[in-house]
Amino acid sequence: MQHDPMDPNFDDEALEPDGWMWVRGVDYVAGWRSAVDAATELKGAMDEAGIDTTQITSTPSTTTDGSGVLRLSVPVEVALALANAAREEALRWRKAGAQDSRSS
Repeated sequence: MQHDPMDPNFDDEALEPDGWMWVRGVDYVAGWRSAVDAATELKGAMDEAGIDTTQITSTPSTTTDGSGVLRLSVPVEVALALANAAREEALRWRKAGAQDSRSS
C-alpha cells in the first residue's frame, strides 16, 4: 500500500507498518487457516447453543507474527446470548467441581 506524504489527508500518526507489512519467513497462511477453523468451531458451538448466527460477520486474519486472529461483528442480542451461554457453562463447571470435592 502506498501513501503519499504530500497528500493533505495523509496521517502519519495513523500509519501502522506492522499492520500491513509482511515479514519473510512468517507462515501467515497457517495462522489464517487456524482463524478460519476457529470461526467454524465457534459457529458450530453457537448453533448448538441455539444462538442465531445469521447476522454474525467473521473475518479471519493474522497478526504480524503469523498468529491467527478472528475478528467478529455481532449484533448486541447475539453478544448477550453468547455471554449468557458462557455464564451458564461456567456455572455448570463450578457446580460439577463442588460436587467432585464433596465426593472426595
